Amino acid sequence: MSISARTDPIERVRPRQPPVPSTRLTALIVASALFMEQLDSTVLSTALPAMAKSFHVDPLHMSVALTAYLLSLAVFIPASGKIADRLGSRTVFRAAIVLFTLGSVLCGLSQTLPFLVVSRILQGLGGAMMVPVGRLVLLRSVPKSELVSAMSWLMIPATIGPVVGPPLGGFIVTYLSWRWIFDINVPIGILGIVLATLYIEDIREPEPGRFDLIGLILSGIALSCLIFGLDLASRGVIPVGVTGSMIAVAAICAVLYWFHAHRHPDPILNLRLMRIPTFRISVVAGALSRIAVGAVPFLLPMMLQIGFGMSAAQSGLITFSSSAGSLLMRATAQPLLRRLGFRNTLVWVGTVSTLIIAVYAAFRPSWPIALIYAVLLAGGFIQSLQFMAYNTVAYNDVPRAQMSAATSFYTTFQQLFLTLGICIAATTLAASELAGGHAHLRLPDFSIALLVVTTIAMAAPVVSLRLHPDAGAEMSGHHISAPH
Repeated sequence: MSISARTDPIERVRPRQPPVPSTRLTALIVASALFMEQLDSTVLSTALPAMAKSFHVDPLHMSVALTAYLLSLAVFIPASGKIADRLGSRTVFRAAIVLFTLGSVLCGLSQTLPFLVVSRILQGLGGAMMVPVGRLVLLRSVPKSELVSAMSWLMIPATIGPVVGPPLGGFIVTYLSWRWIFDINVPIGILGIVLATLYIEDIREPEPGRFDLIGLILSGIALSCLIFGLDLASRGVIPVGVTGSMIAVAAICAVLYWFHAHRHPDPILNLRLMRIPTFRISVVAGALSRIAVGAVPFLLPMMLQIGFGMSAAQSGLITFSSSAGSLLMRATAQPLLRRLGFRNTLVWVGTVSTLIIAVYAAFRPSWPIALIYAVLLAGGFIQSLQFMAYNTVAYNDVPRAQMSAATSFYTTFQQLFLTLGICIAATTLAASELAGGHAHLRLPDFSIALLVVTTIAMAAPVVSLRLHPDAGAEMSGHHISAPH
């Protein structure tokens, strides 16, 4: 089904239109942006210890380079759908790639950690518009029956980024300079801009409604104070009273936003979407799972480099195997979801996925490298199927008119809990280091942090039990036989 065949009331009166792309081409164009973002994050994770030496800071403090980016995403993502409705999806998608690429260049020029943090915030502003708007283009362009297939195509380039990222980042850091890891985004960004200009349709809502500026301010303050408060607490760089005050401000603004959202006809984060069972369960269970998944890219490279004594190149050649497993899953996602259905996938596959992360905590230098590779490969495969199920079933019952709001809401909470995963991991590392009475991080500290985030994530399959057995059947093709 082509975009032109749709009958939803979305404005299409423009002097010139780009060629109408197929489902696969649309997914691959959107995925070029996701590829750039995923490559950037995995390369950066591998480079954190080397960057800490360059900036003369403790490796634990480098968590701010990850949380600053994710914070920017969480603050600005709520506005992405509304801005795309007004200015057009192609215009916003293309401008977002420009911002992300510019932020990457500035990151490579950073001489201090504060400058890097500001550059990462600019990158996050681009990413906040780039990924959710790209996903919105896809959701509006394909019918539900083709959505699982489209998501599979979307995730292929997005998964290649994490596959290539760790070994590429390790090679660059070990043999060149960490600054080059940000410059590799420039040619990818240029390619994304060209493809978006040629093939992405400039979809707009004819009546986008009033922009919720007050809601954006309240949600932005709540999210930023929460994330920065937790991050600063994990690094112990300011008094406890200051971090406690930031978290208190976050709580107050969150409550104020809750009252505001229930009065505003079109709030920036539409809490009414949580009344939709499939959307609510995907948001809540996915958030719990993402705490562990967000922590792993922060913990694992440092665990291998600090705890095992590996170089960045050696750790990168190991951690990429998780993403390789994710890539292998793409070819089997649709038949597996057709056979298992979304509920069984999120409950049973989700349980196995979380237990595999717990196995990471047991990694030791005495383990055969082949066994570590096998565990990470299996973990990447299982986790990828789990999160494809989350990301797909969430939109099953969302009306098309609310797809923009749902995408912004879902992506905001996705990024928030990925960030919380890093904050919880960093806090656990600091607490373990303090309790152990040693001045530097040791291997058992990383094991404890992995077990903590795993324990939290184990609640996700329990929440997923509330999903209807036949939920998302139109997307997956899975049907429960009626009892005789």
